Amino acid sequence: MAGKSLSFLVCCANGAGSSLMAQMALEKVLKKYDIKPQKVHHCPLSEGKSTASQYDVLVCAQNFKDMFGDARDKGVTIIPLRNVMSAQEIETKLKEQGIIE
Repeated sequence: MAGKSLSFLVCCANGAGSSLMAQMALEKVLKKYDIKPQKVHHCPLSEGKSTASQYDVLVCAQNFKDMFGDARDKGVTIIPLRNVMSAQEIETKLKEQGIIE
């Protein structure tokens, strides 16, 4: 996946505080690796469940990962996090998935 312009969706329960903080942490990591995403969007789970398949990568809290089985089946990479505000954890998970090198 590295080198491709990807679209990212960040979901949390209500789509306000934690998903915005996770989006900011994600953008920090992408900037560090000079990755220019096609799109980065944060939203509540209700929106994410219906739109996740339109993105390449979905970032969410670990306890929500099973809600996105349909998106996973359609090729969306799911990045479940213990701490959605941790840029370090996001960086590690993106490396594990081959999104960054």
